[in-house]
Amino acid sequence: MIRLTRLALFYLCSISAIAVEGFHVGGTFRLKKSFSVYAGSETTNMEPSKPDPAMEETAVMEPKLDATPTAVSATTAALSTVDAGTMDEGIYKFNKQLIDTVYDVICFLYPVKGNERDFARFFVLETVARVPYFAYLSCLHLQETFGVRYPNMSDRMRTHYAEADNELHHLLIQESLGGNSNPVDRVLAQTMAFFYYWYVIVIYTWNEPAAYHLSELIEDHAFDTYSNFLKNHETFLKSKPVPEIARKYYEEENPFLFELYCTVKDEPECSVEEQATVCCRRPNLETLYDVFVCIRDDEKEHWKTLCNLVQFDEMNAVAARDVKSTVPAPAESA
Repeated sequence: MIRLTRLALFYLCSISAIAVEGFHVGGTFRLKKSFSVYAGSETTNMEPSKPDPAMEETAVMEPKLDATPTAVSATTAALSTVDAGTMDEGIYKFNKQLIDTVYDVICFLYPVKGNERDFARFFVLETVARVPYFAYLSCLHLQETFGVRYPNMSDRMRTHYAEADNELHHLLIQESLGGNSNPVDRVLAQTMAFFYYWYVIVIYTWNEPAAYHLSELIEDHAFDTYSNFLKNHETFLKSKPVPEIARKYYEEENPFLFELYCTVKDEPECSVEEQATVCCRRPNLETLYDVFVCIRDDEKEHWKTLCNLVQFDEMNAVAARDVKSTVPAPAESA
């Protein structure tokens, strides 16, 4: 165990050297070793040229994100005029093939039957789905330890922590329903999560947008999975009571973390003053059906944030109505 811990620490320190070498403070596109992920960007292994003074002045004049909803809306409107970035076709296809394959394997092992056994399926999915946010946070903490700083880095770290906390509560809900009662399910989920964590660490260190795209695909699958389950098994879910952990998280606890991961808000349903103090969509839970609606909606919130991070390198670059899935870069004409 001690040897494994030492190897893990050595591995982290090794890849941190790549992270520190590949990042520079205050840059919009921080990785030098990346593929063409952003619209209009060109990447190369050549040494960066001297910065244009005009560009430096423009960067200084970029608006700062304010904590008030009005300022966030104004900044979002300004950023929404920027073209969405595209994903390198090779990375896009590999990510999609990987996530689709893992998802298909889980679906094969855990077919939906409309009974308590389905909670084991959701337990496995949630165990794996929460891993990337912890991996992102680990990489950002390590970069920060080695002196790397860039605008909004702290905001991104707080958001990833809130996302991990949200996914943790999804997992706790499935556990309260008996999803982890079988030791085989626990071993499978934890093994997948362990290896996926280190995989995301490597990908995030090499290419941040590619790592975010992995989670974008996962959250897209999660939203569809919960939507179909709600549609096809409404009667079953409405016959079950609300787990105590769900009521505590969604109705009773301090809404700070609950609201923090909602970076791309839909059209407000309450006043500006209420938005600043409490989440507008705090639910009223009556049955397990309402809990699964909340979980599904949470997955959508994560998906919107990840789409913005992949395409704009910002958490709230475009309004909710304008968020679209990342697409591969068009093939270059011969």
